[in-house]
Amino acid sequence: MDSHVSAPPEARSGFITRSRAAVSLLFLMNGFVVGCWAPKIPDFAERLALTKFELGLMILVFGVGSLVMMPIAGAQIAKHGSRVVVQVLSVCVLPLLLALTLAPNVITGAISLFLFGGFIGAMDVAMNANAVSVEKSMRRAIMSSCHAFWSLGGLIGSGLGGIVISKLGILGHAQLATVLAAIFVAVAWPMILADPPHPDTKKEKTKLPMVPLPWLLGLMALFSMVPEGAVLDWGALYLRQEMDASVALSGLGFAAFSATMAIMRFGGDLVRDRLGGVKTLRICTLFAIVGMLLAGMAPNAELAILGFAFCGIGISNMVPIAFSAAGNIPGLKPGIGISVVTTMGYSGMLVAPSLIGFVAEHIGFAVVFMALPVLLIVVLLLSNLAHYADETSGGGH
Repeated sequence: MDSHVSAPPEARSGFITRSRAAVSLLFLMNGFVVGCWAPKIPDFAERLALTKFELGLMILVFGVGSLVMMPIAGAQIAKHGSRVVVQVLSVCVLPLLLALTLAPNVITGAISLFLFGGFIGAMDVAMNANAVSVEKSMRRAIMSSCHAFWSLGGLIGSGLGGIVISKLGILGHAQLATVLAAIFVAVAWPMILADPPHPDTKKEKTKLPMVPLPWLLGLMALFSMVPEGAVLDWGALYLRQEMDASVALSGLGFAAFSATMAIMRFGGDLVRDRLGGVKTLRICTLFAIVGMLLAGMAPNAELAILGFAFCGIGISNMVPIAFSAAGNIPGLKPGIGISVVTTMGYSGMLVAPSLIGFVAEHIGFAVVFMALPVLLIVVLLLSNLAHYADETSGGGH
């Protein structure tokens, strides 16, 4: 255990510490690498001569890799602590953009994509576990801002990717992205909070938990991330096809959602410190419900975009609160709880888009957006579980 956890138990640390800067950089790096992959997809598909259906299967391989590796990461965190695991995984992530760029055939491309999804997902579990430890050491909420840094990294990686590819080529882009990601890791490396391993943990503790609490929190994360995936994957198509919006206007739905989500994630920790996890989650869920209903019932594209903006405000802090709560389940190691919640949440992002597309093909996106608040009502009913998130910041707000 390092010096960052030696503060008196009732005292909060300063707003910014070395360990907070380190975990924020890890989130930034992870999001940046994922963002850099997005503009490389067309070249990847063209180089390997993939049809749209085959590309969809390849992207599914990325998701399968994440779902396979996430529980393994949780078990390793319980044994060794999150610092060691996140350091190893961040190094494993670094060469994979180059591997995807240089993959000569479908088999090597699929293997590279499986490893890419696996290590990105496993690192996601480890850095969330480390963020929970930093929250405990600081006695203040930081999870929302960590996720905001992930969103910022994704925005930088995807936003600049096309420009860099046009200037340096697809390989030059991968090389530059790898160097920048390595710099993020190198700067963060010596400052990462060392949470203690648990050598006395019994073997059964690293198995799937038999208590219902982590699974209920996982359900909260799942039902929060399905609407998020719906807006991100289908919002623009909904505006274009069902609202007759122009190409430029239809793009504003995603932009409005992303902007309000990023802003609220940077401010969400301050709100949660003041209001507590339960009240913050309830307010956010109500915003998301109103936003979804507004988007689904809107008579024109402009009101639908406003609805997506409200969704961004609401959904922004729902998953970070669920992750914080998962890391503070009594009698369960943080890595195990977080791996369950992360796996369940991201499985929704993996399965839901194709399911939503199939349903919308028959009944339309408007009906889908009006139906999704049912999932958010379940989150509202389970919102009292968010009080476990307050263990990180002293609680009692």
